Amino acid sequence: MKKGKYIFLLFALILTLSACNKEKTEPAQENKPSEHENMNHTGPNEAPENIQAAANPAFPVGSTAIIQADHMPGMNGEKATIVAAYDTTAYEVSYTSSTGEVVKNHKWIIHEELRNPQPAPIQPGIEVTLNAEHMEGMQGAKAVIDSAEQTTVYMVDYTSSTGEKVTKHKWVTESELSKE
Repeated sequence: MKKGKYIFLLFALILTLSACNKEKTEPAQENKPSEHENMNHTGPNEAPENIQAAANPAFPVGSTAIIQADHMPGMNGEKATIVAAYDTTAYEVSYTSSTGEVVKNHKWIIHEELRNPQPAPIQPGIEVTLNAEHMEGMQGAKAVIDSAEQTTVYMVDYTSSTGEKVTKHKWVTESELSKE
C-alpha cells in the first residue's frame, strides 16, 4: 500500500512540474493596449494650414455617419458628426516613437502632416518624417510608408462605446464611414 502511495505522489509531482514548465514556455497572453489608446486628444486639433477642403465630400460638414473603423477602442459602429473634410493622400505608416514604442501600420497620417514630403502619393517603403501630434512621441519621428490612398479624410466628433467624448479625431477615411 505504501508503494502505491509513493507512486501516486511521484505522479502528482511530475504533473505539477510539467504544468509549471508549460507555463514558462508558452507566451503569456497579455492585454496589450491598442496603439491608439495613447491618442492625443488634448493637443492641437486643427488641420494643417496647407490642406484643401474637399470640394464635394460624400459626408458634408455637419452631417452624421457611422464609423466603420477600430483605430481606437470603442470607435467602431459609433455615430460621428463630420467636423471637416479634405481631399488628400492618407498614409498608413510604421515608426518608432520618441518614447521608444514601435508602432506598426498606424492609420492615418495625411500628406500635409509630413515634413518636406516629395509629391503625393509617396510609394510604400519610402522613409518620411512625421509632422503630426496624433500620439505621444509621433512628432519628428522617422516613419516608413506602408500604404497610400488618395481619398477624402474626415475630422469627426463622436462618443465612444467606452463613454469617452472625442472631438476632432484625425483621421477617418471615406471608406471607413457609412450612412446612418
